[in-house]
Parts: sequence; structure tokens; C-alpha cells
Amino acid sequence: MEDPKFLNGSVIFVQVLVSCFLFINIFLITTFFMKECFYTTMRYILFATALLSDCLFLLLTDILLLCSYFGIFMQMWWCIILYFAFSLCTFVTPLTLTAMTLERYVAICLPLRHAELCSTRNTLHWICLIHGLSFLPGFVILSIFFALASHSLFTQRRLCIVQAFILQRWQGHLRSAINQFYFLVMCILIVFSYIEIMKVAKVASGENKKSTNKGLRTVILHACQLLLCLIQMWCPFIEDTVLQINFLLFVNIRYFNYVMFYLSPRCLSPLIYGLRDEMFFRALKYNALCGLHKR
Repeated sequence: MEDPKFLNGSVIFVQVLVSCFLFINIFLITTFFMKECFYTTMRYILFATALLSDCLFLLLTDILLLCSYFGIFMQMWWCIILYFAFSLCTFVTPLTLTAMTLERYVAICLPLRHAELCSTRNTLHWICLIHGLSFLPGFVILSIFFALASHSLFTQRRLCIVQAFILQRWQGHLRSAINQFYFLVMCILIVFSYIEIMKVAKVASGENKKSTNKGLRTVILHACQLLLCLIQMWCPFIEDTVLQINFLLFVNIRYFNYVMFYLSPRCLSPLIYGLRDEMFFRALKYNALCGLHKR
């Protein structure tokens, strides 16, 4: 039997982590809206988009995790809504990271075209494209689910997990193929950006070299986030296998995956643009001290 003390401690630990990340993200979002230069600059707009997506993602995954831990069943319609929102947020963050990487590529490798390609208007187009591409995987999986599921299934109460929507084995393979295709394309774009920025770094000098090296480090951090997000896409298949063996083992592995591969990538975004970006860090410091320190 599962140790109740361990179970309660795990749940409390997750709630503390989620609360901390939500507080930090909300503080960062508030800072974003307090200076005009942030919401008129592409990289900061994309950063805020990722933060908003992360906040919703943390809330949804925390709800689903609590339902799994305490065995709370819900009607399939509610589960469908939660799953679709979860699927959307799952892809918004990595796609936004890819867009932010391409923005750094344009800023360093095509500086003369940066103002044109990364204008506010084009940023809105990128955000629409990101959400459109994020919409497709969940739409495909749910469309197949609606086609295969019986009418009575929608009125049943079930544990809301991803495996509830996989009625046939080939659905799992299709979901895996879609995820791997998305992340293959994103990995290619990030590797391409890194190589091109590295070429510029070799010939740069002085302040340009310093800026280029900082861009390289940013791309590397984005690549680390993307890797964690990629592993996150494989977690449901591991959990599905374990669920057929032992439910308590499934709960423990789900908890580990949630902390390691769901929460960890979300804590890197504030680090990359919240602390490493000099302008944003100054604004954060000003807001944290309520404007008491010198500008």
C-alpha cells in the first residue's frame, strides 16, 4: 500500500512548486505590461505569450494530477475540455520557444532586416500561427476519438488522463508521430539558428561578439527547454505501460514525470528572459522594490 504520509507530502510539495511558479510568472507578466518598450518588442511579446501559456498549463496539469492522486472521476465532456486546453498549452510553449530562437537568429544574423521582420504586426501573425499549429494535434486526436467512441461513453465518469482518449492502439502511434514530427521540425530550426549564430560569433569582435555569445547561450537554453518538453511528450506512453502493470506505480511515475518534465521547463523561461535580460531585470528590480531604488 502507498504510504499516506508520502502521498500527502508529495501533493503538498507539488502545490508549493506550482504556487511559486505561478507567482513568479504573474509577477513577470505584470512587469511586461508596465513598460511600453516590452509590449512593442517581439521577443518580449513572445516571452509574455509563453508565460501566459505556462500559467494555464500549470493550473490544468495540477488539477489533473490532483484528480489522479485522489481518484476523482469526472464526466467525459469535462475531461475533453481539459484535455483540449492541455494539448493546446503543451504545444504553445515549445513553438513559442522556437519563434524566440528565430527572432535571435534574425537579430544577430540579419540585423538590417530585424525591424522589418520582427515588427509588432508580424509578431501578432506569429502568435496566430503558433496557436493555429498548437490547435491541430488536439483537434486531430479528439476528432478521431469522437468518431470511434460510443454515445454512452460521453456520459460516463472516468479518471481524466490522456489514456482515456486512446481507444485503439494505432491512435497512440498517431499521437506519437504527430508529436515527434512537430519536435523534429522545431529541433531542426533551433540547430540551424545555433549554427548560423555561431558562424557570426566567430567573425564578430568587441561588443558584437559579446552580444552574439549571449545569443548563443540563449539558444542553448531554449534547446534545453525543448528537450525537456520533448521528453514530456513521451511520458504518457511510459505511464500507459505502467498503468497496465500497477496503478500505485503509475501514480508515483506520473508524479516524478510531472515534477521533472512538466514543471522544470516552465522554470527556465523566467531565468532566460526574466533574469538574463538586462532591461527586463531592471524593470523587475524596480517593481520588486516598489520603485524605491534609483532608476
